[in-house]
Amino acid sequence: MSEYRLQARSPLAGHEQRIGGLSLRELTGQALVLVSVAQQDRDALAQAMERAFGLSLPAVGQSSLSTDGRLRLLGLQPDRLGLLFEHEQARPERWVAGALGGHAGVVDQSDAWVMLELAGEPVHAVLARLCLLDLDPQAFPVGRVARTVMEHMAVMILRTGAQGFLLLSPRSSARSFLHALETSAHNAQ
Repeated sequence: MSEYRLQARSPLAGHEQRIGGLSLRELTGQALVLVSVAQQDRDALAQAMERAFGLSLPAVGQSSLSTDGRLRLLGLQPDRLGLLFEHEQARPERWVAGALGGHAGVVDQSDAWVMLELAGEPVHAVLARLCLLDLDPQAFPVGRVARTVMEHMAVMILRTGAQGFLLLSPRSSARSFLHALETSAHNAQ
């Protein structure tokens, strides 16, 4: 009997390109672990996050960065957080669950999303054609996170710098999402 081995592949095969002054690249080797917590367990989770990762629990729409800068915690809903970090091995949720000592439910969502990093001077013009959110730095500063829709596709958007964003969209529509970003970038020239 033949043996089959599954091999992980990124949704866009590590896509990377420049369009004018815009850098557009797929982030690979990243984990996204959703962390769910009941309201009554929030204080215990806050202590566990601080102890294990050097992270504070962010408010909804905010994010916090670990003291070593390697992990980012996204405030997605009152009872749901997203933990983003570099992780190449399988089962990152086991590592998170072990570190949190059972104070929250965790689910690995890493392979469900394409993660695209956009950076450069034209990033605001590119996103303005697709995103209904006010992305002005005063309204959407570094570290802000939101869920929205772009070209009828679900998106989580995180501002990572003055001219930088991380966009997460469902893997099933990764090529369509990339096409929308490329089209907007070409039109913004």
